[in-house]
Amino acid sequence: MTQLTPQQERLLFLAKVVRREIKHLQSTDNRLFAQPLTLALVAQLDSDEDLAERVEAFISRFGRLQDTLGDKLLPNLLAFVGERTATAVDNLDRAERLGWIKSSDSWMETRKLRNQMVHEYIEAPEVLADAINLGHERVADLIYAATQMLTEIESRISGNFLI
Repeated sequence: MTQLTPQQERLLFLAKVVRREIKHLQSTDNRLFAQPLTLALVAQLDSDEDLAERVEAFISRFGRLQDTLGDKLLPNLLAFVGERTATAVDNLDRAERLGWIKSSDSWMETRKLRNQMVHEYIEAPEVLADAINLGHERVADLIYAATQMLTEIESRISGNFLI
């Protein structure tokens, strides 16, 4: 049996984490957006504990997947495939060039969106409603990026090791 390198073990661990985070984000996204998320619903967050928990879970899981992909998986994967890692923006530009993300600019906008969802949570219901709805639209981009990176890992590390 072939021994994995520490770098391969790290990538496989991160791949497992990303798969789990995708599953949780999709589940929460489906539950939160089973009906349109309107400003009227967002205005009820203080009195609707179930909705508030779904919103919190969506924001948390959205941010967690983006963080795991951009801050952990991407730099490790770039190093593994022999690319130089640098600043987050440089790493995103490389990921775009390699086809792992659709657009580095869009990724940065999604990052700002994530921050907006977190920081506007209490202050402005209309801003929060817009941000969460846009986040819902961007879930597909996060899953696309995750799938591209996971596919790259699977193509480079024997399938025998993948869980």
